Amino acid sequence: MNKVAIWYRHFGVPEQTLELETAPVESLTPGLMRIRMQLSPVNASDLIPVTGAYGHRIIPPLVAGYEGVGEVITAPETWSHLVGKRVLPLRGQGTWQSLVDCPPEYAIPVPDWICSDLAARAFINPAAALMMLRLYSPEGKRVLLTAAGSDCSLLLGQWALRFGAVSVTGIHRSAAHATRLAACGITSVSQEDAGAIERSASESDLVFDATGGKLATSILQHLPETSTFVCYGLLSGIPFRQHHSRPFVRWFHIRNYLNSMDIRQWHALFSEIWPLLNTSSYSGAVRYPVASWKEAIGFYRESGRSGKPLLIMN
Repeated sequence: MNKVAIWYRHFGVPEQTLELETAPVESLTPGLMRIRMQLSPVNASDLIPVTGAYGHRIIPPLVAGYEGVGEVITAPETWSHLVGKRVLPLRGQGTWQSLVDCPPEYAIPVPDWICSDLAARAFINPAAALMMLRLYSPEGKRVLLTAAGSDCSLLLGQWALRFGAVSVTGIHRSAAHATRLAACGITSVSQEDAGAIERSASESDLVFDATGGKLATSILQHLPETSTFVCYGLLSGIPFRQHHSRPFVRWFHIRNYLNSMDIRQWHALFSEIWPLLNTSSYSGAVRYPVASWKEAIGFYRESGRSGKPLLIMN
C-alpha cells in the first residue's frame, strides 16, 4: 500500500519547491492514531514556512499543511470509539498527505452537523480569530481590520460584532470583497483610499492587522493614543514602523498560546468554535485533486477570490 504526500526538502518558492511524492506506508508508531485524510486547505500559514521564513525553528524535509479533516482508520484502544469517525488530526504530521498519524489526545472529533468542507478549515483561522478576541475584547469598541477579505479577518469582524463591538470597519484590496463584508455588517474601505483609511484609523479603538508595511504604518500614525494595535500577520512581507510609544502594539502568534494549552483547554477551544463557525459567513470551498496542488496554490494567490482551495487527499 502506498500513500501520497506533498513534501518540501529545502526552502524556496512553494510552487517551485514542493513535490508530490508517493511512498510505501510506514508502520504505525504505537500510541498514535492513523487518519485517512479527506480534505486539506491551502492557507498562508501552509505556504510561508516553505519559503524559509521560520527556518530558525523548523528544518526540512517536511510534509506541508497544518490542518484538514479525515477519517480515523486505526486508533489505540482508549480512542477506538473514533474509528470510522471524522477528526481534525492536528499538532502532528503535515496534513498535505493521504495518511496522517497524530497523537490521539490532540485529534478533534467533528460534530455530525459540520460539513467536511467547513471542518477542514476549522483550526488556523477560527482558532486565531477567537483567541485574539478573547485576549483583546472588542466589547464597546470600534474595531478596524486589515486584509478584510481574508478568512481570518472575516471571522474577526463577525465575531467582534457578536461579542459587543460598536462597529467594525474592514480595509480590503479588491472591490469584490465589499458586498460580502457589508452582508456581515462590516463597513468596507478600499486599501487605495488613503483618506478613508486615515479617518477610520482616527476613530478606532482596536486594530487587528495582518498586512504590516505602509498600511500598518499609516494606521499607527492616525490611531488615538489609547487604542490597541494587534499585529497577527505580515502579508505584505514588509515590517511596519511605529514612530511613537503609543498606541499600544501587541503581537499575536497562535503557536505561542497553543504551547501553553493543556488537553482540556485544547478541546474546549473547539467546543466554542463549532457553533460559532457553523453560523458565520465563510468563504466557499473550491476543491482540487491533490495532483493539481499547483493550480490550488495559484487560485489561493488570486486577488479578490471568494473561495478557499481545498486539496482532495484521497
